[in-house]
Amino acid sequence: MKTPRSLRTYCPRCKTHTDHSVSLYKAGKRKAAKQGERHQARRKKGYGGQKFPLQHNQAKVSKKQTLQLKCKECSYTLQRKGIRLKKAEVV
Repeated sequence: MKTPRSLRTYCPRCKTHTDHSVSLYKAGKRKAAKQGERHQARRKKGYGGQKFPLQHNQAKVSKKQTLQLKCKECSYTLQRKGIRLKKAEVV
């Protein structure tokens, strides 16, 4: 699906419709020192192995792409939940 690089939509901070720049959301790099990662490492350590079943068969064939909208007036960023599609492209 092709999405325009900028679109005009409602900004909750400006409380009016303004131009927004569009980009695809990308998850940040996972840090090994974070509390959740340490918790998982502690659970998996030693004998006994995995505490929950690993998923081997993947049921879904595509991911839901999230759009990031950044207001050009106040730089407020909001996310819009996308639909499930194989390829998202910002044109």
